[in-house]
Amino acid sequence: MKTNDEKDWKLFRKKLPGWQEDCMNRLNKEYMEILSQEGKNPSDIFWELDSRLKRDKNLTGVIARDMRRSNMYGLLIDLLRENTITLDDLSDFSEELQERLRWLIKPEERREKTNRGKNHVETD
Repeated sequence: MKTNDEKDWKLFRKKLPGWQEDCMNRLNKEYMEILSQEGKNPSDIFWELDSRLKRDKNLTGVIARDMRRSNMYGLLIDLLRENTITLDDLSDFSEELQERLRWLIKPEERREKTNRGKNHVETD
């Protein structure tokens, strides 16, 4: 029987290329918007695009460095923070993985749960 970690790792490797293609498609559209700015100096447009390309080429949604099973959670967190994926994109993954990432990505929910626990008064 396969463990959730193994299933999640295989699913991650399967889904990552599609997520990256979607990310680069979104970025390409943003670059086209930069290039099509009316009334702006061409050199300003060039340097704005150059700056964006330098920043974006290091996104996990563009290139995932250090692809190891032990880095899967870190890579998923990066993808979530970069808005390459959403928590809904993880619906095929194990409930454990989804819960861990939800806990890490949404600290406001973590605080609410903690506060609810502190305010809870047990009665006999």
